[in-house]
Amino acid sequence: MRRWLIGVALGAVAAVTLTGCGTPPAGIDGDLTDDWTTIAAPAAFTPEPGTCHSHVQEVGYLSSYGPVGCDRPHRVETLHVGTLTGAAATGAQPPAPGSAGTRAAHATCHKETTKALGADWRTGRVGVSVVYPSPAAWTGGSRWFRCDATEVRGVDDPSVVLRTGSLKGALTGAAPLRHGCFDPVMKGDDVTEMKAVACTRKHRAEFVGVWVAPDTSYAEFDKAERKAHEACLALVASYAKVPRGDVEFRAGSIYFQPYEQDWRNGDRGVQCFLWADDRTLTRSVKNAGTKALPRT
Repeated sequence: MRRWLIGVALGAVAAVTLTGCGTPPAGIDGDLTDDWTTIAAPAAFTPEPGTCHSHVQEVGYLSSYGPVGCDRPHRVETLHVGTLTGAAATGAQPPAPGSAGTRAAHATCHKETTKALGADWRTGRVGVSVVYPSPAAWTGGSRWFRCDATEVRGVDDPSVVLRTGSLKGALTGAAPLRHGCFDPVMKGDDVTEMKAVACTRKHRAEFVGVWVAPDTSYAEFDKAERKAHEACLALVASYAKVPRGDVEFRAGSIYFQPYEQDWRNGDRGVQCFLWADDRTLTRSVKNAGTKALPRT
C-alpha cells in the first residue's frame, strides 16, 4: 500500500491544482503555468570582429566559419562587422555588386580598415573585401557584412599570403607592409612587374601616395590616362618637395588603378609612383628636394 500511495501522491497534487480545491503549501501560488522561464527568440548568427580565419570566404557560410587565433597561421582577419540598413536590407538577397548598398558597405569597410591599420589600406600590401551572409542566413534575417583584410604579395600581385599576427596597426611607421621603393620590369612603356626592393638598393620607382579619382565610369577613367599621370605627378612633387610647375622635367609617374569590379563597388583609389626613367636611385626621395631630383 505504501508504494501505491507514493506513486499517486503527485497525481493527487495535480488533481487539487486542476480543480482549484484545497490550499497549496506555503510558497506555491497554486498556478503551475506561470512559473516557466520564457524561451528567448532564436538569434541569427553574427560573426565577431577581431577574428582571424584560415581561408578566404566570398560568402559567409556558417559551415565554413572557423575562427583561429591571430597568433596562428591564417589568411584573413575580420577587422569590422557592420549591419546593412534601409533599402539594402530589404531585398530578397544581399546587395548586388555595384549597387548602392554594396558601395555603402565598401565605404564603411574602407573607413574601418584604414582606422585599424593606421593608414589607408591601399598604401600597403593589403587587400580588403566585403563578405555577406549566405542566402539561407539572409532569408533567416541576417543583415551583417564582414570587412575582411588580407596580406597580399605585392602591388601587382593580389595573391593572399599565409601570415601570423594581427594586421591592426600594420601600416603605421616604417611597417614592412607599407609600399616603398621598386625596380620595375618594363616592356616598352608597359610595366610587367613591380619588384619591391629596399630604398638603399638600386631602384627607379617609389610609392608616393593614393590619388582619389573622380566618380566617373570606369570606361571614362580608362580614357583619361593623361589626367591620372598629372594627378600622380602632383603627388610626386608634394612627396619629394620639388616645384609642382616643373616636376615633369624631374620625374615621371606610374600608376595602378583599381580593378573594374572594385571601381563599381566605389573604390576610386589610384596608387601613384615616382618613375625615374633616366637615372637609378639609391635612396628614398621623400622630402629630398631638388638635389635628389634635378631637372633633366
